[in-house]
Formats: sequence, structure tokens, C-alpha cells
Amino acid sequence: MAHSELSEGSRPAANGWLLDEAARAETLRAYDLASLRDTKGLKQITDFASALCEAPIALVSIVEEEWQTFLSRTGLDAAQTPRRTSFCQFAMLGTGIMEVPDATRDPRFAENELVTGEPFIRFYAGAPLVADDGTPLGALCVIDRQPRPGLTALQREGLETLASAVLARLRDTRDALAWRESQRANQRALSESHERFRVLADTMPQMVWSTRPDGYHDYYNARWYEFTGMPEGSTDGVEWNGMFHPDDQERAWALWRHSLETGELYQIEYRLRRADGQYRWTLGRALPLRDEAGEITRWFGTCTEIHETKTASEERALVTQELRHRIKNILAVVTSLIGLTARSRPELRDASADLIERVAALGRAHDFVRTPGASSADASHDSLHALLGELLRPYSTGGENRITVSGDDVPIAAHEVTPMALLFHELATNAAKYGGLAETGRGVTIAIKDRGDATVIRWHEAAGEPVRPPQGSGFGSKLIDLSAVRQLRGQLERDWRPEGLQVTVHYPKR
Repeated sequence: MAHSELSEGSRPAANGWLLDEAARAETLRAYDLASLRDTKGLKQITDFASALCEAPIALVSIVEEEWQTFLSRTGLDAAQTPRRTSFCQFAMLGTGIMEVPDATRDPRFAENELVTGEPFIRFYAGAPLVADDGTPLGALCVIDRQPRPGLTALQREGLETLASAVLARLRDTRDALAWRESQRANQRALSESHERFRVLADTMPQMVWSTRPDGYHDYYNARWYEFTGMPEGSTDGVEWNGMFHPDDQERAWALWRHSLETGELYQIEYRLRRADGQYRWTLGRALPLRDEAGEITRWFGTCTEIHETKTASEERALVTQELRHRIKNILAVVTSLIGLTARSRPELRDASADLIERVAALGRAHDFVRTPGASSADASHDSLHALLGELLRPYSTGGENRITVSGDDVPIAAHEVTPMALLFHELATNAAKYGGLAETGRGVTIAIKDRGDATVIRWHEAAGEPVRPPQGSGFGSKLIDLSAVRQLRGQLERDWRPEGLQVTVHYPKR
């Protein structure tokens, strides 16, 4: 290869080989050479090599870009010499021991200043030190000031064995250095991660906290200390519970212990003492962080102030409760007025009876609506099954349940309660007069299907005689259509089957 073709950082070795010095330098940096310099272990190797080969000088030489450095030396004071004078730069490129019987007769070394001057090298033998990836590092060599024919077979074998021992020590320093670098890198990454988390947590509007796997609190963000006014570190461990309202502390402890034992989500509403001494409603949540084996390594949690929302919800609940009470009184007054009118106007008696029943159905539906802010234990009250059971209870007489409700139990919104009450009251009333509830032994089945974006309800009557569509439509039919189509924004279909009427209501979820 011509000189102009050499890659940057490469140069020919003394024997013409091409060496990538940048790559060699990178390999050498992987070893902690400084930790080996003049160590007892290497000194024992060079001392033994000197004695074994009956040579006054023995060296562990590392060949660098400009110098050769002696990690250990026996019989020589110099710690390094220029690379241009190095015998080891030749030895490290071989596959076995390189021997120079008389340097004054070798054209490579005859004019070398280490031959013409101190230490007056005549005989040289060097075993190459080569890294695992094939990179030449240097040599373990012995030097004599007198020419010699060469090493004996035992000496050559011994020198190669000692070179292997040097390489083993070099590998140890490389592995130890790599481990330390890895630890430092991991520590830096962990430190940077902690710092990023701290900055992120301190910028959040919520209070953020963290615990060890056993639940010991050891971290709170700046927002926690700002809100509580407590000195940093004063709420570590189990002291956090003292910040809660006395009436909430036992409940909070019980839920926290349950989460620690089961690994389940921790979620609770409690009153937390603010820096000014006022207790504020707060939502506390925490989730565990798990390792690959599924073991909990840490808990992370937040505290979010919900005082205004909680207070507003309680106030709305009081207003709603009062409104419900007043509406019930109004319905009672309306019923009384209808009754008085019927007594004074006998010709309106039948119509007034129907009207009273409709008002009673509205009253039952109104009682069904759950007060906002009620406990989650009442959540089952907000379902279509429950509403139908409440509305249609008067039609199950004499201990006989003549109405069967089956299928999906879908949630029902407050705005759906009134039209549902009117719709099913009219269907049940008509069935009691003319259809499936008019005779003993007959009945009505109601099937509910939740289709995700809509709900489908099928009302099917089992009548005693074939039924026919009525001539024209009365007020009840109009009320049914009004409830299903206009108020529920759905569709209603009537199918006058011989065995009984089937009504299908299809309305969207909102």
C-alpha cells in the first residue's frame, strides 16, 4: 500500500506492517495501565523471567504511539524509551517469541541508540502481548548485554507462560475498568433520571410522593411542602398520616395497608391540613412500580386538592334533596287537585283516574333518581333493570310476578328517567286493560340489549286472544311516541302479532 493510501491515524510499523494507531490507542485506553505500573505481581514476573532466561534485564513493555512504557522492569532504571528505539514494537507483531542473537549484526538495530549506548543491548528475546481482538499491545522481553545463540526450549516455554500471565493481569484491569465505567455511567444515568423526575415533579400542580416497597415515605415534591408548610423531611416515614383530619386517619391507614399487602391501587378522599391550619378535601392516589419479576420496587402517588369540587358537590346534593322534596309535595298537590276535580265533575272521573296513575308513575320514577354525591354503594340504583322493577311493581299482584325483565342491565341517565317512566307506564296500563296483563296466567317479557352506542328494549306481551291494531291513536299512544321519539330521540316500532303486541324501542346513548 502506498503512503498516500494510508487511512488517517494509521502508519507503517518498523517492519512495514500497517497499524491503525487510533484503534490501538482506543484498545489501550480500555486497560487500566496505571494500576499495573510497578505492581508486585508484575515485578515478580519480570524477576522470574530474568532468572529463568539468565538475562540481567526483563521488561513488560507497552508500545504506545510515541513511547514504549515499562509497566514493570528488572535490571533497568528507565521507565520508558522512545518508540523509534523499541525492539518490542517488532516483537508484538509476531506470532511467537522474537529473538535477536546479536543486535550489532542485525540491520534493524545495529544503529539503534540503545545498542550503541546504554544499556548496550546485544541479545533480545520478546514474547508478544496481544489483546483478545488481535490488537498488538507490547511484549514481555529479556535483554542481555552479551550476544547469545538464543533461548533454550524451557526458557522459551517459560517466557510464553509468563507472557500469558501478564495478559491475564491486563484483562483483569480491563474488566475492572469496564465495570467501574459501567457503574459510573449507570450512576450518572440514575442521577440524571432522578434530577429529571425531581424537576418534573416540582413543576406539577399536584403533590407528588414516593415510598419504599414497605410503604416508608421518603420523598415529597416541593408542592407538598408548600401546601402543608411542614419542614422538609418532617413527614417522612409514617408521619404523613398526622397531616390528615383525625376522623380520616384510621380509614386512610386501613386502605394504605390493604394496598401494601395486595399491590392494588390506593385511592381515597380525605381532608389534608393546609399550612394555615385549614383542612382541605384531597384525592390521594398511588400505584406500585414493579420489576421484571413482578416484585414491587417503589410506590408513586399524588395528592390533588378537590376541596372546591367536593364542597360544590355537597351543596348541589343539598339543593337536589330539597328540590326532590318540593317536587314530591307538588306531585301530591297535583294528585289532590285531580281528585277534587273528579269529585266535583263526575264525567271526568275515568280521565282523572288515568291522570292520577300517570302522576303516581312520575312520582315513583322521581324517587328512583339518585341524589348527586350519594355513595358508590348506590350505583346499582342507576340502572334500567332497577327502574323497570320500581315502575312495574304495582302490576305484580297476588304474589304473582307477571313481568320478566332480562338481558343487559345498562346504566340510565337522570334525563332518561321521566320519558322512561311515561313510556312504560302507558305500555303497562294498556297491557293491564287489553293485553298481556289483562288475564291471569299471561304476562309480559322485557328484553334489553346493550349495543355499545345504543340500547334496544323489546316489550312482548303474551295475550289470551289474538290482538288487532286499534282504530286510530289515543292520548296514551301519543304519549308513548312523545317519550320514545322526541325525549329519548329514539325509534319505536309496534308489531301487532297474533300472540300479543311487541314493541321495540331503540334509543342512542348520550
